[in-house]
Amino acid sequence: MVGTADMDLSDIRIIDAHIHQWDPFGTPREFSGSARLFRMLPIPLDLAKRVSPRRDREFVGDPTAYVNQYLPADYRADVAAIPVESIVHIEVGWTGKDRAEETAWVAGLPFGADNPALGAIIGNADPAAPDFAVLLDAHLAASPLLRGIRAHVAHHPDPHVRPYTEREGALTTKEFLNGFAALAERGLSFDAWVYSHALPDVTALAERYPEVPIVLDHLATPAGIFGPVGKHTGTNPSLRRELFVRWRDDLSALAENPHVVAKVSGLMMPVLGHPVPPRGTSTPVPVLLDRIRPLVEHACDVFGTDRLLWGSNFPVDKPITRIADSAEVIATVITERGDGHRELEQIFRTNAQRTYRIESL
Repeated sequence: MVGTADMDLSDIRIIDAHIHQWDPFGTPREFSGSARLFRMLPIPLDLAKRVSPRRDREFVGDPTAYVNQYLPADYRADVAAIPVESIVHIEVGWTGKDRAEETAWVAGLPFGADNPALGAIIGNADPAAPDFAVLLDAHLAASPLLRGIRAHVAHHPDPHVRPYTEREGALTTKEFLNGFAALAERGLSFDAWVYSHALPDVTALAERYPEVPIVLDHLATPAGIFGPVGKHTGTNPSLRRELFVRWRDDLSALAENPHVVAKVSGLMMPVLGHPVPPRGTSTPVPVLLDRIRPLVEHACDVFGTDRLLWGSNFPVDKPITRIADSAEVIATVITERGDGHRELEQIFRTNAQRTYRIESL
């Protein structure tokens, strides 16, 4: 069980505010084709990793999770060491014609009983699309647990860092901004996942729509902050320091908007520049602590512990860490600051409960 005398999580009914569920063999995913190919052909994963595009290799770290199912029983096995009561599913890579099908599919998975409960669903939809409002209504009809949406807007100025849209500034287009109003009309939130250089775009969006709750995923993923990625991102300590300073200042500006909360999640994503340990092992907690402490401390300074949520981001973070270690790293940083059980409960439960309107079991 995670916890010491100073940072005990054992009596907190944790809500994991950011996980992914997928089945690349039975549902349409961006990576379904690759997963099916690897299943049919005897291609060693290490060989597949070497021949795949560099930006994909650097983003996933290890392709194992992407070429297999990740379903409630898989998550239960990964989270066994800590008391997670419920989870929030975040959309991921659905490529079918109707994005609301993912919401219905997730709602039908065997959560509860031996597995943690399904507390909320964040679906996929693009506010810039002409049928955005129609798709929102389809998501809402698919499950009463739908609480908001996430759009694929992550783009990086380094073309060798994996993008999730080909458009730079996707949050700032006229179509996106006009469509975004449909979230307010339906009382839905927006999960914003961007690379850190786009933080000012999130701030501008928050200032324009103060009535829409915004959740910043993964503290805006400052790619390359721990080591080189792409062609010229984080390639030396000076560039990494510049990246940190810009991230720090831009995050401070975003935090001035009281309707924005942030997730201390995804900080073990390989694209941040973490060296990937051998498959089946994980980076030691003390090493991770040294890396992410400045990020979490600054997030606490500007958002406060009442506007931060913990999420494991599994299985995306799995090449670097275990869920229990991820939770321990965040809890340790919080307690080292002098915060206590109340603050831990905020970050690991009550903030997610409030943000995603999760009912107690």
